[in-house]
Formats: sequence, structure tokens, C-alpha cells
Amino acid sequence: MKRLRRYLVAGILVWLPLGVTLLLINFLVGVMDRTLRLVPMAYRPETLLGFPIPGLGVILTVIILLVTGILAANIVGRSIVGGWESLLERIPIVRSIYSAAKNFTEIVFSDSGKAFKKVLMVQYPRKGIYTLTFQTATEMGEVQGRTGDDVVCCFVPTTPNPTSGFIIVVPKKDTIELDMTVDEAAKLIMSLGVVVPKWTKQQTKELPLKMPDEQS
Repeated sequence: MKRLRRYLVAGILVWLPLGVTLLLINFLVGVMDRTLRLVPMAYRPETLLGFPIPGLGVILTVIILLVTGILAANIVGRSIVGGWESLLERIPIVRSIYSAAKNFTEIVFSDSGKAFKKVLMVQYPRKGIYTLTFQTATEMGEVQGRTGDDVVCCFVPTTPNPTSGFIIVVPKKDTIELDMTVDEAAKLIMSLGVVVPKWTKQQTKELPLKMPDEQS
């Protein structure tokens, strides 16, 4: 029975991630294929060829994003986007939703700054207990001035959903920068600590503590 259980679990570990991946890809492709509705019916693939071609919406979505980015990068495009944002900011409920979504998007996808570029470990909620955090800001303005210390802002994600969480302000000297990437840390959080990134002590020249196998 133990051997059968081990084989069953091994089979689940193979097929479950694959099934979830295929379902998510199929969902995303289906959503992007809806952009084909922007094309007049006479020019759609199912009209010209007699049958639909899954995935063409992905190409159309990429083209729309590229064209939008090109237009938004010039002076005329920036003025149009600025006017659109000014209009949205005058609508009470829409203003809050749009500004929050825009700020989060700029933080995650922007190449400028150091937001979400480092994975840190801090002692939280008390000393002796370590928590994984993502560095979001190093220039804290009044917060840094009031504390009189060099502090960083850290985002503490919840598990298994790392998109929610809370922020803490920690003295920079009390943080430990990790070698793992943001993607690896997100996998560790979403897997409840099961998927641990591979790491060897040779990646770091100095360690504050000995490795567990060296403490005996």
C-alpha cells in the first residue's frame, strides 16, 4: 500500500502542474482571442477560411500593445493619455481603482528603480523569526527622516497568494539580501515553502551563520 501510495502521489505531482498550466494557457489564449472581435466579421479567420484558428488573438493582442506603446511614447500620445487619465481622476470610484492599478503596474513592470528587484529576509514579527520580503523602496522621505536611520520599505506577501500582503519599514542594516530571484521567492511562497530554490554556499563569499550540516 505504501508503494502504491508513493506511485499515486508521483503521478499526481506530474499531471497536476501540467494540467493547471494547460488550463491557464487555454484561459489566457481564449481571453486574447476575444480581441478578434475588433476585426470586422468579413475579415475574421472563420469567415475567410471557414474555421477559427486558436491563438491568432494572441498575435493581435501583441500588435495592439506594441502600437499603443509606440503611440504613448511620443508627445501626442502622452497628451492623449494624460487627458484620459485626467478624465478618469474626476470620477470618484473609478479614480481610486485606476490609480491603484496604475501604481501597482508601474511598480511591478517598470525597469526603473529598485522596486521588486531584491528579495530580503528580515526578523519579523519578532527577533528569531525570519520572513521573506520584497524590497519596494529605498528613499522613504519623511519616514526616513523621522526615524533618523537608513530604512527600506519591504512588502511582506501572504501565502499562497503573494499578490496580497502588507508593508513594513525596516532599518537597512537589519535586512539580509538573498541570492534567490523574485520568481523563485514567489514560487517558494505560493508552494507554502515546499518548492525551495536550489542554492549552494559558494554563491556567497561570507555567511553570517554556519550551514546546518556544519553545525554538528
